[in-house]
Parts: sequence; C-alpha cells; structure tokens
Amino acid sequence: MKKINRLNLNLFALCVLAFMVFSCKTQEKYTTYLFTYFTGNSQDEEAIRYALSSDGYNYYALNGNQPIIDSKEISSTGGVRDPHILRGADDKTFYMVVTDMVSANGWSSNRAMVLMKSTDLINWTHSVVNIPNTYPEEFGDVVRVWAPQTIYDDKTDQYMIYWSMLGAQGPDIIYYAYANKDFTGLATVPKQLFFSPSNSACIDGDIIYKDGKYNLFFKNESHGGGIRKAVSDKLTEGYEQQEGFYDQTDAAVEGSGIFKLIDSDEYILMYDMYTSGTYQFTKSKDLENFTVVDDAISMNFHPRHGTVIRITETEKQRLLNKWGTIDASSFTGFNSPNIKENNVIIDDEEETINIPVIPNTDLVSFDPEMTLVAWASVSKSGPQDFSNGTVEYTISSGDKQKTYKVTIVQENNPTLVGYYADPEIIYSEKNKKYYIYPTSDGFHGWSGTYFKTFSSDDLVNWKDEGVILDLKKDVSWADRNAWAPCAIEKKINGAFKYFYYFTAAQKIGVAVADDPAGPFVDSGKPIIGKKPEGINRGQEIDPDIFTDPVSGKSYLYWGNGYMGVVELNDDMVSVKENSFKRLNPDGTFREGTEVFYRNGTYYFLWSEDDTRSPNYRVRYATSDSPTGSFNIPENNLILEKRPEEGIYGTGHNSVIQVPNKDEWYIVYHRFTRPKGIKMGGNAGFHREVCIDRMEFNEDGSIKPVTPTVSGIQPLN
Repeated sequence: MKKINRLNLNLFALCVLAFMVFSCKTQEKYTTYLFTYFTGNSQDEEAIRYALSSDGYNYYALNGNQPIIDSKEISSTGGVRDPHILRGADDKTFYMVVTDMVSANGWSSNRAMVLMKSTDLINWTHSVVNIPNTYPEEFGDVVRVWAPQTIYDDKTDQYMIYWSMLGAQGPDIIYYAYANKDFTGLATVPKQLFFSPSNSACIDGDIIYKDGKYNLFFKNESHGGGIRKAVSDKLTEGYEQQEGFYDQTDAAVEGSGIFKLIDSDEYILMYDMYTSGTYQFTKSKDLENFTVVDDAISMNFHPRHGTVIRITETEKQRLLNKWGTIDASSFTGFNSPNIKENNVIIDDEEETINIPVIPNTDLVSFDPEMTLVAWASVSKSGPQDFSNGTVEYTISSGDKQKTYKVTIVQENNPTLVGYYADPEIIYSEKNKKYYIYPTSDGFHGWSGTYFKTFSSDDLVNWKDEGVILDLKKDVSWADRNAWAPCAIEKKINGAFKYFYYFTAAQKIGVAVADDPAGPFVDSGKPIIGKKPEGINRGQEIDPDIFTDPVSGKSYLYWGNGYMGVVELNDDMVSVKENSFKRLNPDGTFREGTEVFYRNGTYYFLWSEDDTRSPNYRVRYATSDSPTGSFNIPENNLILEKRPEEGIYGTGHNSVIQVPNKDEWYIVYHRFTRPKGIKMGGNAGFHREVCIDRMEFNEDGSIKPVTPTVSGIQPLN
C-alpha cells in the first residue's frame, strides 16, 4: 500500500513538473513596451495612437503617428482622450478605456467613457457608458467624466473601472464600479473611491499593486497642483493620502502612468507636462523615491496623457505587420554634425530625402548617419559619394521595402543650426567679427531661461560661443522668459564695452561685458521694469538699442502693442529722466522694433501679427529723427512668407551694414522648415534664424526682401 501511494505521488510530481515546463515554454516573455496615447486638443488629435519601445525609454510611433482607431466610430462626441490599456488576467485579453470627449466643446462637456476589448490589440469591440443617462437618480448632475482606468480585482474575479467625476457641486472625485462580464457596461452603481482631504479636485487616478499595498497616484490641484499618492491594503476603500508630491518638476502636470520595467525591480512613473509640451519620466524601486531619467528618454512624437503595458515578441510583430509603416516616421535621426537635422525633408510620395548641410561639407565622402525605428533597417551605411547627385537607400521592415533617393544640398538658411529666434546682430570693431544674439527657442510657451551668442567672419559660418547670460544663475530679479535681446559696442575711456539689453519676465534688463562673447554681468535690476505712464496695454519686451551717429545720443526702444523710446545716460545702464516718448507707427505694429540710419534717414522696422502666425511679417517707416515722427510708405511691407518655398512666419528682425560699404543684410526668424507650418501654435516657439540681402531703391525706400532657403554667400 505504501509503495502504491509513493508511486502515485511520484507520478503526480512528474505531471506537475511537466506542466510547469510546458507552461514556461508556451508563455512568451515580454520583450517590448506598448505606449497608448493621444496628441492634443484638436479633434483630429483626440484619438488613440500606438508607439513601441524595446527598452521602456525610447519610443517610436506606429502608423506614422496616426490614429489606430477612428474616434468617430467608437465615441459619442467624435473624440477620445486619456487612453488606459490593461492586459487581462488571462494574459491574452486586453482592455482599454478612454475619455469620450472633444475638448473644443469645453472642459465640462463630456458625460461618458468608452469601454473597449480586444484579443489581438488590433480589433476592438467598443461601447459607450454615459453616466448621467445610465444613473439619472444618482449622477444626473454629472458634468464631466474623466480619465477612466481599469484594474483586475483578483478577490472578486472582476475588472474594476475607476475615473473622476464632477457634479453640479464640489470638486472632482474619483469613483469606481465593476464592469460587466462582457466589458460592455457597468455591473454596479459607481461608488466613491477617493477624494482629496483638502477638498481639492482629484483626477487622473492610476493604481498599481506592490508589496500588499494598492498605490493610487493621482493629480491633486491643492498647493499648486501635482502628482500625489494614496495607499490602501484594499482595492476599493481605505486610501490614505501620503505626504508631499511625487512629480519631480515645478511645471504643471497631469495624467500619471506607472509601469514596471521588464526583468527589473524598477518602476517608471511618467506624467504629462501639458503646459510645457513634453513628458517627464522618473524611476523608482520603492514607489516612494523617484529620480528623473529624462536624459535617457526619446520619442519621435509628442504624446499627451497615455499608458504603457508590456507585450510579447509575437504581439509586437502583429502590430508591426499592421502598422509598422515605412515612411518619414521610420527615420529617427540624421546624426552627422554637418546636417541641419531640423530641416531634412522626407517626401514619401516622391520617395526622396533632401538633407541640408553646413558650408564646406565634403560631399565626396559623406555619411548622413541615418538612424531608424527599431523594426527597420537600411541598405547602406558609412560614407557615400554624393558629389554627382543622389544616392539610393533602401529601407526594409519585414517584407516591406521602400527606396529613397537621397540628396545632400548646402542651404545657408537657417544660418544658425537649431531653434533660435528674435536675432540681434552687431559688428565688433574690437574683434572684427559679426555677432548674433538670439532668443534660445524650442521651449514650450517661450519658456527658455538662457541666452547664447554666435560669431562669424563672413555672415555664413557661425561659431557657437556658448551661454553668455543665464537667468537662473546670473540674474537676481527674474528667472523666466529669456526673450529678444539686443546689444551694442561702445568705446569708453579707450576700452571697448558691450551692453546687452534683454527681456526677462516681461521686463527689460541690461548686462555689461568687456567682450562681445561675454560673459555678461547683470546690472542688478531692470532698466525698464514697469509700464510707462499712459500705457495700459502690451508688454515691456523686445528692446532695441541705437546710437544716433548725428547727435551721439543712445536710445532704447521696446514694446509689444505700443512702441516706446527713452534716451539713455552716458553710462548706458540708466534712463535719462523724463525722456520717455510713445512713438506712433500705424496699426500694424505688434513688436520687434529695429532702428538704423542710412544716408541721413532713420529707418524704423517692426513686426506685424503674432509670432505664432504664418503671416508674421515686417513693415517699416522712415523719419528725420531717432524719436519720430514717421513717414510710412504706402507699400511698406518688406518681408513676408513665401509658401511656395515652405517659408512662413518671417519676422522680428535686425539689420546689419557691412563696415565701410553700402551693403546691407536683414537677419530674421521664420518657422522651422519644413515642419513649422504643420505645428500650429507650437511653430511660434520652434523658429530659426535666417539672413538675406536687403537693398534700397534710389529714393531710399527699402525694396521688398525675398526670403530664401539658399541664403547668402560668405563675405570676402
């Protein structure tokens, strides 16, 4: 009897072992991260998109960053936001919930969420749950239903959906309900899951289970707002808010999402820095202490509030077969330092790639150093001979191929590589060089905090001289919005001095240096710190400095919405008392005053419209005095967009005369080309600096300038 029992036990153990081995062989490992997200507040952006990553840090959009589902087919409003995706407990079913909302209808305009279910991540069933319609007695006053998420409750074997709601009174509160078996509706009446102890709005909940605790990350609006956390040992009750905030930034954030890295004990907490136009990633092992890992993150798209899950190699290949397109989105970089990467033009229809390079690039042996999304490969690598025209590169992904004809071309505009705007230019007699002082651009909402300068012998080849003034380090009275500087060289007591006037926090400061490349030392206070008497509109920005060659007096001009001028004292860092005068250009004046003198005439240039507009442009007037009045020509528009060349938003200029010659150039910014015109308002802080020739008619009037891609040739 004992032998039989022992034999049965051994057989049972072998069966268990065989089952375990079989399970290990059939259950695929996770190899890839799937990021679901939407991209913005216009209706075409309020749709679900996919991106993949092999490491959890570097993400590449599928389907050319276009939606993988038509929002109009699944929602009641025509748009969806805040997608949350969950792998089911069976490891093969996927659940997605989204906010049913078009933001253009208002932030308190939606009443519903969409429930979706799939077994392949491609084909999704869907149903709309309208809360006030479904529960008119309990929630008939609900005015918004935001950011639903799903979690599996292993104690009830159900999927719990949780989201925030706002009723007619009170702040947003997080509620929960269980989904029905088919995931087409709610099986229980919503109950309160969590509210803020400070009675503040509480939205964008995200729950993760670790070490016996449910960690609920959420956005809380109290004390300036940010990501907070509440913890409970039960899924549906008992959450206690922890101390402090868990985001690692002072910027506005929302939409936290947390996921565990593959084969790691580390977690990523990411969140949408929605006013900054970026995402921040942080890392933690204990869900308490997080460190920023932004330097390791890259994306070839700009996501809004999304979530990440881990998927297998088979699931990845399925997505690639469906949406792994070969097109412009397949290219993640052209990394040669000679390339103006922002200006590369990939034409999928013509199957061409136009790569602009800096002057004096060797085309006989040139390597564009292309990098591609992880699922694509390229037929050529290393240096190629582009001197005789195009070189063909074949891009492959699975059984898909596309061959591009690649051309390398020297384009001198933009003249500075990268995002810069509001350029001021001077010629230094001390160094016999030209210097451009721009706004450092590319920061969402014009939020840059430092200034650089660039030097050149010939107006074409520019050297980055580095940061010359950093508001965070060098200025005590302002630490934000470093905009639109200007500079002037003066000889004082036999020595050259450089005076640098800059915008910071909508005030104008002045810093001084002994060299045009700095470093500049701030004077310690703004030179223009408030609105002049009689001015009740606009901003104190966009300074321009001009020394009258006739009188020797120096004048500082500025203004947005109005044009003002003051005379400076001889020290160049203080204003002559009672010298303010409001000048009167016509109604086209917006900002960006530029003043210069030629042949007895004072020229005043300014920018019209908004820097975010493709119609941003330059007009001018003349005067017999550096303080007006103005003679405004009938046709005074001298610089505007050139759509046939993809040039838009041409404005905020300065002007430079070649020493001892009647040879003039206009330095201005435009939208980044070619992407700017498709960026909407974001084009207004993705600008680049260009230089073109400026000429005069015999009567002294300025000829309209044709903005070019080719730019100018180097000066001798």
